[in-house]
Amino acid sequence: MLDSLFHASVPPYLQGRVAPGETVTLRLRADSELELGGVFLRTAPEGEQVMTPARLESREGCCQWWEVAVELSVPRLGYRFLVQTSQGPWWLSAAGVTRHTPTDATDFRLVPAHPGPRWVPESVFYQIFPDRFAVGNPENRVREGEYLLDGEPVLARRWEEPPTPGAGAREFYGGDLPGITSRLDHLQELGVNALYLNPIFTAPSNHKYDVADYENVDLRLGGNRALVDLRRALQERGMRLVLDVVPNHCGVENPWFQRAQADPDSPEAGFFTFRKHPHDYECWLGHRSLPRLDYRNPLLLERMVSGQEAVLRRWLRPPFSLDGWRLDVANMLARQGLSQMGHKVGRAIRRAIKAENPEAWILGEHFFDGTAHLQGEELDGVMNYRGFMIPLWQWLVGSDLAGFEGRPWGDRTFLPTASLAAQWTAFRAAVPESLALQNMNLLGSHDTPRVLSMAGGDRRLVQVAAAILFTWPGTPCLFYGDEVGLGGGGAPDSRLPMPWEPVRWDLQTLDSFRRLCRLRRRHEALSRGAVQVLLAEGGTLAFLRESPEERIVVVACRVGASREGQGLPVRAGGISDGTRFRGALGGGALRVQGGRLDGVPAAPGAEIWIEERG
Repeated sequence: MLDSLFHASVPPYLQGRVAPGETVTLRLRADSELELGGVFLRTAPEGEQVMTPARLESREGCCQWWEVAVELSVPRLGYRFLVQTSQGPWWLSAAGVTRHTPTDATDFRLVPAHPGPRWVPESVFYQIFPDRFAVGNPENRVREGEYLLDGEPVLARRWEEPPTPGAGAREFYGGDLPGITSRLDHLQELGVNALYLNPIFTAPSNHKYDVADYENVDLRLGGNRALVDLRRALQERGMRLVLDVVPNHCGVENPWFQRAQADPDSPEAGFFTFRKHPHDYECWLGHRSLPRLDYRNPLLLERMVSGQEAVLRRWLRPPFSLDGWRLDVANMLARQGLSQMGHKVGRAIRRAIKAENPEAWILGEHFFDGTAHLQGEELDGVMNYRGFMIPLWQWLVGSDLAGFEGRPWGDRTFLPTASLAAQWTAFRAAVPESLALQNMNLLGSHDTPRVLSMAGGDRRLVQVAAAILFTWPGTPCLFYGDEVGLGGGGAPDSRLPMPWEPVRWDLQTLDSFRRLCRLRRRHEALSRGAVQVLLAEGGTLAFLRESPEERIVVVACRVGASREGQGLPVRAGGISDGTRFRGALGGGALRVQGGRLDGVPAAPGAEIWIEERG
């Protein structure tokens, strides 16, 4: 019964306001039949351990509840519980129940001094690669051979043509910001309420990570006026806008770099690291078109981050009024050789952005372990590749990203379900719960194969992945076209033009995503609730999402999973016999009997069971 010991740093397990100087009540749930000799809250606010006894507050149904009050007297409070049982003492931390003493790194954490944006957990994001989404003004289009990129002429493609192998960044389809504005009805009907756009600032490539001008939107995308128009149209619909920015490097056509090359004594020369001036310099992953920015230079930090007119600040103000930034390659920012200033610059970025708008979202691109940046002092969240998407692929389709790309270290085997749950738990346990809810969960992006291709074209697997995406903690994000069944392998195939002819759409997939978007935005348990894994064995995963007003059980099965006649064990989640649930995807109603819910779908498949109350 030790698996019934549960706590999360959100209601109903946390009561009170998380703010400096406030006192909150922490609640622990356990099975009513588990004999507990006592529960203690362990904190160390000033470095010395403090053990505070909790009291048995109530017994309800199959649960017993213990409570303890604690004052938020420090900027970040770590805590865990010591539980006395007939088998001896056990620890409950964010990493789970252990007999051994866990490290402080896995403590539950409250961050009263650094709240994240309140709107993010309630959002459903939609990622757009602007050149490939929709054409609004044909006059904005790049013309065939109009200029050279990396010594070769740029290419203009018809919308229905597939990307050309080898053409990469110099191939243009003519999508622009007016095109996005013209298609907002589609997005609103889908149910998304926030957009994340790949870079739109002036740059010669189609991806625009080679920024030539941080001060202006590329005229080929419609210019600054088009961004203002898009921003106003989104505000009228109650939708948010986050832009991609590249603080780690720029393009060789950027005036900063051109002045630095022309004059080694110019102020901008210190923005870059020249091994031998002017042509031997540090660049991003060996790409000479992308010289890296050197944040040891205080003038660069001022222009990009901290100054009143800094890039990261001015776009947050009217008339653009961005709701946040996605920081490109946040894992590499300000890290060059012996100069490791990533966290220092990360803190400066947070101070600058929050000074403009405390509700602005700071999202970092991070394919690896970004938890060190998610402690309340830097990022609000990361694109959750390693803490969500990649292990989900490994579990569902038997391949991680490296394996799909054929890299020798890649994994081409199915991840055990228990390992999937363990990896997700490990990444969540390493950060405060409030920041885990701010992560962007995704099934694919412009840098990865599309989910349909990862699933080998199997729509059923896509729907399983989507059901988990919309119910696991963190804000979900769709990559444009996934909702209509657009496929594609790695870039550039993942960046196919959006098909706008409904005859080319997978209407069943579209209907599924619409239902999930509505479901996510309708239920607070899915946006802000606690999560508890109920089952992770064989090919079946089940977890509970819980808020003060509702409980939702999610169950997902991959190919070959079978629990015929076994049902789902739900008593460890505090769910008593007689509790009724209705299916949100397949319909039907069930009642818990003998501590189990007989609601396992056929494999591969998923169901979302919503408790019926009243």
